[in-house]
Amino acid sequence: MNALAIAVHVVAAVVWVGGLFFAYVVLRPTAATFEPPQRLTLWAGVFKRFFPWVWMAIVFIMLSGYWLIFDWFKGFATTPGYVHIMHLLGWVMTLLFVFMYYKIYPAFVAAVKAEDWPAAGSVLNRIRQIVLINLIIGLSLLLIITALQRL
Repeated sequence: MNALAIAVHVVAAVVWVGGLFFAYVVLRPTAATFEPPQRLTLWAGVFKRFFPWVWMAIVFIMLSGYWLIFDWFKGFATTPGYVHIMHLLGWVMTLLFVFMYYKIYPAFVAAVKAEDWPAAGSVLNRIRQIVLINLIIGLSLLLIITALQRL
């Protein structure tokens, strides 16, 4: 069961962080060449499809992570330090996403729907900043955890 939990945990993290990487490094520069109505409408469609996957990833990461902490490591007291780092930064990423989803994203959707392109662009920039922060944290986690669990 722990092997399945690890696999679920890793796949969910790859879906989330990989999606952030694709959005920021590949899609963003390409979309920047579009005019605001096309670019912002594209992003609205991307977010509409990607965010449910992020929610699922968060659920699976949390369930599998806590399963491993309490089943494999027998609780937080005997959990290795790298798992505590993963736990803390995972919550930071999650809280940033939740904040963005409930406080910033609705303003983006409303601006796109109203075809208020300057406002939508401004809100998209705030979303971009959170995506960048979560991408940096996510990639750092992958590097740190991969290195530390081998020690």
